[in-house]
Amino acid sequence: MPPDDLSMAAELRQRLAAQLAAGDWLRSPEWRAAVESVPRHEFLPRFYVELLDPGVTAWAPISPEIVQPAEWLAIAYSDQTLVTQFDERPLDWSSSEPVSNASPTSSSTLPSLVVRMLEDLDVHDGMTVLELGTGTGYSTALLCHRLGDRHVTSVETDADVARRARNALASCGYYPRLVTEDGRHGYVGPAPYDRTIATYGVRNVPPAWIAQTRPDGLIVTTLRGWMRSLGLVRLTASGDGRAEGPFIAADTSFMIARQQAAPSNMGVIPAPDEGKARETPYGPELLTMPDSGFVAQVVMPNARYFTMRDDDGTERTYVLDTENDSFAVLTAQAGGGWTVRQGGPHALWDDLEKAMALWHAAGSPPATGFGVTVTPDRQQVWLGSPDGPSWALPR
Repeated sequence: MPPDDLSMAAELRQRLAAQLAAGDWLRSPEWRAAVESVPRHEFLPRFYVELLDPGVTAWAPISPEIVQPAEWLAIAYSDQTLVTQFDERPLDWSSSEPVSNASPTSSSTLPSLVVRMLEDLDVHDGMTVLELGTGTGYSTALLCHRLGDRHVTSVETDADVARRARNALASCGYYPRLVTEDGRHGYVGPAPYDRTIATYGVRNVPPAWIAQTRPDGLIVTTLRGWMRSLGLVRLTASGDGRAEGPFIAADTSFMIARQQAAPSNMGVIPAPDEGKARETPYGPELLTMPDSGFVAQVVMPNARYFTMRDDDGTERTYVLDTENDSFAVLTAQAGGGWTVRQGGPHALWDDLEKAMALWHAAGSPPATGFGVTVTPDRQQVWLGSPDGPSWALPR
């Protein structure tokens, strides 16, 4: 890279660190030094940014061969998530054409979320860290800068993604222990680790992560479902297969673990006369609002929803549980209000209304008013305290 571009990259790192510190994402001098030192552009030689054209979901490629180097560097050091893979397939990086009709499957997460998680990991000199989800390798490099290569183990499930990360880390002089396998199994190797961090979402906390984290060690990960992300949770391991802790942030935007992705089939739409109908005080907005949507995801972990018009033109919202074929169908009433029609083994909307009553009685707290308890037998999301109302995470 020409000296002028190197100088520009160094200046952009300083600006990024200042921006993250001003937003209170970056709080400690050690992590600020890492952000100011690790060249994010080395981990993003090529990437995609989402186009903002209305009605179109597409991503445009960015590289120093396609745009001016200054533009490439400016985006690489912006606080945004940058996509590096679609549909788990290698990309044709020689093409300058946008990608559409595809799903992102690997990326470099927005730096503010990365450093927030690293700060919440509460590491100290000499600690060992297990990272699940190497991705581009940028967060791995930050860990190496802070703790030293020999204290960092990182696991990536995708061999092509892992190869690119390994090369990028080596180009920056970082040589942590890199493993290519299903991260849900962790990596026994040098376990137990002082800290465990996952850079993708999981539907439940893998028991291996708890078993491989030392007693009183911390696990920071995102829990999510098929409808939405639940949020970032920080658990303290207790050494007997148990871990417990609060949600510390909501709606953290990590992709779900590939092995836990939702089935491609949304489920069977119930017949118009199937199920029992009644009035309900809630409409589909209950599923989309930030805090009530969190509750809905906790209560209906295997459900997804969509809205469509029937043959008669009536718009209905379908909530379908793909695990047991339970369903709830919401229809607006002519004079206002809503009707719900339910069927299957579980009355989904009844369960949600009961949970909403408990949530309102507790003062309608955000996600940070909830927490998680994991034991060898079950995993529960609780409201208020471990003794409060609780709901099971999917096994």
